[in-house]
Amino acid sequence: MSTPLNAAAAPQRGERATRSRYLIMVMLFITVVINYLDRSNLSIAATALRDEFGLTTVQEGLILSAFGWTYAAMQIPGGWLVDRVAPRVLYAAALILWSAATFFMGFAGSFVALVLLRLCVGAFEAPAYPINNRVVTAWFPEKERATAIGFYTSGQFVGLAFLTPVLAWLQHHYGWHMVFVATGLLGIAWGLVWFAVYREPRQFKGANAAEIRHIREGGGVVDLSAAGPSVKSPFRWDDLGLVLSRRKLWGVYLGQFCLTSTLWFFLTWFPTYLVKYRGMDFIKSGFLASIPFLAAFAGVLCSGLLSDLLVRRGASLGVARKLPIILGLLISTAMIGANFTGSTSWVIFFLAIAFFGNGLASITWSLVSALAPTRLLGLTGGVFNFIGNLSSICTPIVIGLLVSKDSFAPAIIYVSSLALLGALSYILLVGRVERIEG
Repeated sequence: MSTPLNAAAAPQRGERATRSRYLIMVMLFITVVINYLDRSNLSIAATALRDEFGLTTVQEGLILSAFGWTYAAMQIPGGWLVDRVAPRVLYAAALILWSAATFFMGFAGSFVALVLLRLCVGAFEAPAYPINNRVVTAWFPEKERATAIGFYTSGQFVGLAFLTPVLAWLQHHYGWHMVFVATGLLGIAWGLVWFAVYREPRQFKGANAAEIRHIREGGGVVDLSAAGPSVKSPFRWDDLGLVLSRRKLWGVYLGQFCLTSTLWFFLTWFPTYLVKYRGMDFIKSGFLASIPFLAAFAGVLCSGLLSDLLVRRGASLGVARKLPIILGLLISTAMIGANFTGSTSWVIFFLAIAFFGNGLASITWSLVSALAPTRLLGLTGGVFNFIGNLSSICTPIVIGLLVSKDSFAPAIIYVSSLALLGALSYILLVGRVERIEG
């Protein structure tokens, strides 16, 4: 088989590297925006669904957690697939399938139907973040990787910040059904675009030899797609044992569970908290809910830029990657302040500060990229996302059990405590940041 022209040609003297990797970064950003709209759209519709189907708080917690059951359960199989199926094909298929399930939620006529479709959304979204991690590992040198991860991760917040009010408006004027129909159609369209455009570095026509050399010499694994027979080998329990037996990996696994617990509060119960427990009307709460997401967006951008700046200034990879994460988790404990004020402005302030911290800590995937055995990037990412996203099951249910008709305070204490525990996990368990052999 002939080598693609852009990879085979020797670079001309003084040839400048192209920047096709930034297009890939933007594509990941858009995909993450859609991914998180489809995770959070149920929280927008939750109040209307509760009224229409007569749900209790426990039932509401169960339906909000349904995504997490299959999303977490499919992480390890999804990570295994990521090591074997090209991102161009796997991501397009996942996008179209989870978006189709989202679309049909708009036509669900019962609590059971909603739960079943939500389980499908979770299952088909499972490979998404392991794919993201694989793509940036192939496309970005180490000194740019945290910025790339921070940028695409910011999509989960900026999309929600600007589009949550749009979804609230859609529901107000056209009913909860349209929330799911609109987000589902958007995802199906983007899945087709991804399949048409995405390629690996050596197959991407816009990337010249100088850019590929820049990525490879900086630590990017541009030849992941040609890593050899081991990547295509059957699943081995020894491989799973390897990624479950390293203390530093357990540090990031447990830290991720604590980090995403805060995120899942915002993705599930946050609108209900504002409407039911803080007495805000739905449209107003839709706009106020965007403020913490904007704060988280700022936190994510600061995190990636700060981390890569520290690398370029000579800081160790461990310090550069772990410092924003630990600081962010500690800042997230500011959420507890919402329990001590009756002012809407102060509630939003404390939650915005907490979510800024969550965004600041959200470059955790950069540690997976740096620590995981090269041939097991997908499997390690799957285990990381599996343990981290057990919070998508626990958080909605635990909050549903903790809150009463009149008080949300125990839930705020629970989420704040987990943020502190996450900081301790990174401080005490994650040692020197270096790739694990295996």
